[in-house]
Amino acid sequence: MFFYRIALLGSPLELLTYQSDIILAIGSEVTLSLSKRRMNGVVIEPCQKPAFKTQPIDEWTSYIYSERQIQSAKFIAEYYGCSLGEALNLFVPFQSVEAVAKSDYVHPDVNIVLSDMQSKALDFLRAHPISLLFGDTGAGKSEIYMRRMDDVVGEGKRALLLLPEISLTPQMERRFKNHFGETVVLWHSKMTPKQKAKTLEQIYNGSARIIVGPRSALFLPIEDLGLIVVDEEHDESYKSSSRPRYNARDMAVYIGNQYKIPVVLGSATPSLGSYAKYPFFRLRGGYYESKRHFVFEPSIEALTPSIDRSILDNTAAGHQGIVFIPTRANFKYTLCDSCGYHVECPFCSVGMSLHKNARALKCHYCNYTEVLPKVCPKCQSGALRTARLGTAEAVEHFAALSESLRVAQFDRDVITTQNKLINVLKSFNNKEIDLLVGTQMLSKGHDYHDITLAVVMGIDNLLSQSDYRAREKALSLLIQIAGRSGRKHDATVIVQSFNESFFRRYLEDYEQFLIDEMAIRQDRYPPSKKLARLLYAHKNGMKAKEAMEEAVATIHQMENVQVVGFGASAIEKIADKYRFQILLRSDKSTDLIRAIKHVKSPLCEIDMDPIEFT
Repeated sequence: MFFYRIALLGSPLELLTYQSDIILAIGSEVTLSLSKRRMNGVVIEPCQKPAFKTQPIDEWTSYIYSERQIQSAKFIAEYYGCSLGEALNLFVPFQSVEAVAKSDYVHPDVNIVLSDMQSKALDFLRAHPISLLFGDTGAGKSEIYMRRMDDVVGEGKRALLLLPEISLTPQMERRFKNHFGETVVLWHSKMTPKQKAKTLEQIYNGSARIIVGPRSALFLPIEDLGLIVVDEEHDESYKSSSRPRYNARDMAVYIGNQYKIPVVLGSATPSLGSYAKYPFFRLRGGYYESKRHFVFEPSIEALTPSIDRSILDNTAAGHQGIVFIPTRANFKYTLCDSCGYHVECPFCSVGMSLHKNARALKCHYCNYTEVLPKVCPKCQSGALRTARLGTAEAVEHFAALSESLRVAQFDRDVITTQNKLINVLKSFNNKEIDLLVGTQMLSKGHDYHDITLAVVMGIDNLLSQSDYRAREKALSLLIQIAGRSGRKHDATVIVQSFNESFFRRYLEDYEQFLIDEMAIRQDRYPPSKKLARLLYAHKNGMKAKEAMEEAVATIHQMENVQVVGFGASAIEKIADKYRFQILLRSDKSTDLIRAIKHVKSPLCEIDMDPIEFT
C-alpha cells in the first residue's frame, strides 16, 4: 500500500492523506471521497503510513499537473494566503502524453512593417527579460507585440497575450488572426463547454501557438511557453476580487522570472509600481496626426445644456461620440424628500440602484432585487427622488433630445454576452450608432474609428475616493477614455470637473505624473512599501469585530509591521455579513506574511497588495 498527501481542488482544507494500491505520479489528478462527497484532488507528495486510518483513492484520471504548475500554486498559496487546493484550482491540467495526438505546425509568413520608433521599441523588448512598453494610445503597441510573438513562435515556442477584460478579445482576435491565422485561439469564462473543449484540444496538440484571454488564460497548460504579454497592465481587472486574491500581472512576472520566459507589460498609463520596478521604453506619438482639444466644465455630475449642444452638433456633422458615466442603471441612489430615508439593500449597507425598465431596485453587490416602491417605505410619503445619474437614464435623456440621434448603452447591464458586445462594436464602427453611453468598459482598448467627441462625467468622484491611488486611477481613466477619440479627425474632450489644474497639468505628460506621484508616496505607500488588507466577515458583527481586535493586539507586538488602520469596512455589510478590516504596512512582504500567519483565522480573508479600499 502506498500513501500520498493530496490537495483537494477548490477546498480551503490543508493537505490530506489517502492510500493507493498502485504507485501514482506526483501531480496526478485523482478522485476520492471526503465525508461522503466525491471530490477531485492532486497528488502532491508520497508519505509514510500515518497512525490514523486512511481512505483509498477511488480512481485517477488522464490529467496531470506539471511540476511548474504545482510550484506556482505553492507560491500563490503562500503569498496570497489560501490553501494549495484553492491555488491549484486556478490551473487547467495537462493531459498525459498518451492522450494527446500532436498536430503538425507550419509557421505562417507574418508581414508586419514597423516604424523606426517601433523597431527601437522591439529591440528594447528583445534585450530585457521583463520590460514595460510605455506607449501612447494609438502608438502601435499591438504591432510590436505581434512582432515579438513572431520571434518566439518562429523558434517553435508559444506566446500568451493577457487582456484585462473579456470584452477586448473580439477585436484583438481579429487583428491577430489577420497575421497568424488559425494558430490564434481565445480562452475566457463566457465560452461554452464545447468551445472550451475545442480550444483545449488545440492547446494540447500544439496547433494553438498564440493564446489570447483574460487572467484565467495564465493558468492554461501551455507547453513550451516562450513569451507572456500583459496588455493594459495598469488595469485593475487583473486583480482577482475573490479568493485567492492574486494579481495576474504580478503572477505573469513571477512565472517569467521562475521559468526564464520573457514578459512584456504594455500600457499608455502604466501603473506606478511597474514604472518603478521594470525597465521601460517610452513610445510617444502615434499613427494619427489629429489632435484632441480638452474643455473643462466646472460642474457636478449632470447632463448640461452645453453637453447636449455638443452632442447634437457633433452628430449633425456626421461624427460619433462617447459619454462616460461611472454608474450603470438609471440612478445610483433613491431618497425620500420628506424624511431623508435612503433606500438600502437589506443585506448590504449600500444604496439600491434604480433599474427603470425592470421597475426594480437592485443591489450591485449581492444582486438582491425588489420592486420599485411607490412611496417611501419609512414615512409612507410619495416624495421619493433619485440621485447620482446612471447610464440608462442618460441614454433616455439623449434619445429624447432628437429623434434622429441613435444612442446605445455600453455597460454590463446591456452587454451581457460576447455576441452582444461584438454586435454593438460592429454597429458603432459601421456608423449605425451615433453615441455610446457607458461605464469603464468605454475606457478599455477598443478600436473606435471615428469618435470626435468624448464626454467624461463623474471623474471628481474617483479623484475624491479614500484611496492612495485615487489620483492615479482618475488621471489614467481620463487619458484612456480620451484616447478612444481623435483617431481620424480632431476631437473634443469635455471633462466635468472642478479639478482642471490637476488634470491639465498631466494630460500630455503622464510620465511626469508618475515621477511626482512617486515622491508623494515615498516611505508611505507602494511601490516603496508593501500593503496587506485583512478582511473579517461574519453574520454576527460582534464575532467579526472581536476577531479583528484580537488580531490588531497581536500585530501591535510584532516588529517591522505597522497597523495603518482598522475598523468597520467602508461598506460595513455585504450579503448579510458584517465586515471589518485591518490595513497593514511593511518594507517587506515576508514580514507581512509572517504576521498574517500569526493571526489567520477562519473569519479572515487575506488581500495581499490590495487595490480596493472603499
